[in-house]
Amino acid sequence: MALPLSERETLLARYDVWPSLPAMALEMLEAGGDRPLLWHKPTRAGDYAPISHAEIRRQIVALAHKLIALGLKPGERVLLASENRPEWLVADVAVMLAGGVTVPAYTTNSVADHAHVLSDSGAVGAIVSGGKVAAPALKAAQAANVRFTLGFDSDSGADISFEEAVAGDATAPPSTLDALTRNDLSSLIYTSGTGGAPKGVMLSHRAIFTNCKSAMDLVFDLQEVDDPKQEAFLSFLPLSHAYERTAGQFFPLSAGCQIYYAEGIDRLAKNLTEARPTIMTAVPRLYESLYARILQGLKKEADYKQRMFHRALALGRKRIESGSLGLFETIENATLDLLVRSKVRDRFGGRLKALISGGAPLNYEVGIFFSALGLRVLQGYGQTEAAPVISCNRPGIVDLRTVGPKLLGVEIKLAEDGEILVRGDMLMDGYWGQPEDTAGTIVDGWLHTGDVGVFDAQDRLMITDRKKDLIVNAGGDNVAPQKVEGVLALSEAIEHAMVYGDRQPHLVALINPDPAFAEAWARDHGVEVEALRDNAEFRAVLQKAVDEANAKLATYERVRRFAIADERFTTANGQLTPTMKIRRRFIIEAYKDRLEALYGGA
Repeated sequence: MALPLSERETLLARYDVWPSLPAMALEMLEAGGDRPLLWHKPTRAGDYAPISHAEIRRQIVALAHKLIALGLKPGERVLLASENRPEWLVADVAVMLAGGVTVPAYTTNSVADHAHVLSDSGAVGAIVSGGKVAAPALKAAQAANVRFTLGFDSDSGADISFEEAVAGDATAPPSTLDALTRNDLSSLIYTSGTGGAPKGVMLSHRAIFTNCKSAMDLVFDLQEVDDPKQEAFLSFLPLSHAYERTAGQFFPLSAGCQIYYAEGIDRLAKNLTEARPTIMTAVPRLYESLYARILQGLKKEADYKQRMFHRALALGRKRIESGSLGLFETIENATLDLLVRSKVRDRFGGRLKALISGGAPLNYEVGIFFSALGLRVLQGYGQTEAAPVISCNRPGIVDLRTVGPKLLGVEIKLAEDGEILVRGDMLMDGYWGQPEDTAGTIVDGWLHTGDVGVFDAQDRLMITDRKKDLIVNAGGDNVAPQKVEGVLALSEAIEHAMVYGDRQPHLVALINPDPAFAEAWARDHGVEVEALRDNAEFRAVLQKAVDEANAKLATYERVRRFAIADERFTTANGQLTPTMKIRRRFIIEAYKDRLEALYGGA
C-alpha cells in the first residue's frame, strides 16, 4: 500500500528546502532520537550492534567543533580514507558541518594515488581508519604536510584519535552551519580513473539533494506496507564511490532508514541473512559473482533439486518475457516459488524489495537470472558527474535490457552520434582545477556523458557502449567491447575478459580465469595452479568457454583467439577500478605486444 499522495509530496518537498547536507542530517538525527540508525559489528565474530540517531548526532557535532579547533577553515578540503563503518558517516558530515569539503578516497589507493588526490585537492587534513588502509594514506599525508591527521582505530598512527575528537562539546552545532548554502561545494569525488589520472568532481549540496529526491520518488514505487523509515540498507559498495555515498548514505539518512555496514565480500552472504535488508545497491560485477557462485553450488545438489531449480528459472523467465503462463504452468510456478524461490530469497535476507544495479551495464542474462528467481532487479545508470544517478528501471515497467526512464528532475537527450546528454540540478559544478576539461564535458548546460544509447518505445534508456571504447574493426563494424566482455564473463571459468581489435580483422581477448574454478580444476587434475597458463587441457576448457560465448554473439563480435593474463586484473596492479571495472587503457599498455601477437598468421 503506497503512502497517500499528499504525504508523498510533503516528503519530496523537503529536498528543495533543506539548506545543506549537515542541516538535513542534524534535523533527521534529532527527530530519530534513540531509535537505531547505524548497525555495525564491533568484533568480526560478533553480532550486529546498533548506534542511535542521538549518539551519531552527538559525535558529528563534537567532531565538527574539534575540526574547527584544529584550524579547518570554510572551503578547505579534508581527505577521508576508510572502510564503510559508522565513523565514515560521522566524519563526512562533520567535515561539512565545520565548513569544510570532504574528499573521499578509495581504501585500495596506493601511496601514489593518495598523493595525487592530496596534491590535486590541496587537502589540509586526513581522516583515516586504521591498519593497512591508514598506512598509505598517512604516508602520503605526511609527505604533503597536511595540517592534521585523525584516526578511527588505535593502530591508525594518526595524530589524533576519533575517541578523543568526539569527546568534546556537543551541546550545539558550530556557527558554520548557518553559513552553508545548497550551492556550496560539499565534496570532491575523484573519478575511478578508467582512462587516466582521476579528476576531482565538484558536487554541491544541491546536486546530492536532487539525487536523493529522485531516489525517494523511486522508493515510493517499492512501497508495499512499510513507510520509508522502515527500510534497511546494506552498505557494501565503497562509500568513496559517489553511488554508495548518495544512494547508500545520504538518501537513507534523509529518509530515516537504517543502514547496516557489510563486512566485505567474504562475509556478504552471512551479512545478508543477518541484516535482512529491504534495499541493496551494487555494481554488476557483484551480481555476476553471485550468479557464478549459485550455479557452482547447484552442481553439488541432488539431481532432482537441480531440475527444480532450472525449471523455476525457465518458468520465471517465461513469465517475465512473455507476460503470462498457461494454467498448469501457473500452478507449477507457484509450487516452485515455495520450493525454490523462497529459499533463494531467504539467502538474501527474506525481505528484499529491490536489488539496484548501477556503475556499468548489467548483463541481461544475469539480470533475468535473479528476476526469474523472484528477486526484483532494477538496473540504473549514472555518472559521478551527475551525483551520480540519472535513470533507473521502475517497478511495473522493468526491462533489464534498459537502464529505465529518466529520474525526477533529470533531462536526457541524444546527440546526433547517439551520445547521451544530461541536464539538471544534480550536475557537478565542474572538475576541480580543470576548467578546460569542464568546458569540454558540460556544454551549454548539458553533460556529455561519453556513453552511447537509444530510447525504447516507453522512453527507457538503453546504453549501447562507451563512445570512446567503441572498437571499429577493419571491416568498419562498430563493436561494443563491454557487451562481448560481459558475455565471456558469464562463464564459470572466466573472471574477467578484455577484448581488443580496433582496425583489426577480428577480435582477440585477454582472459583472467576465475580463481575458484582454476584452483578446483588444478586440484582435480593434479597440477599446480601456477602451471595452468601453459596447460593445453586447461586452455581447451577456456577455449570451450569462449566458443560458447561466441555462439551468443554476432559474427563480427566473436573472439577468434585469446591469451591468459599473467596476473588477475586488480586494483593493486592498476588494472581494475575500485568499482570493479577494467581499466582498458592500462591493460592494453601492459599487454600490447601479446595482444598484437595474437594476430600473427591471421
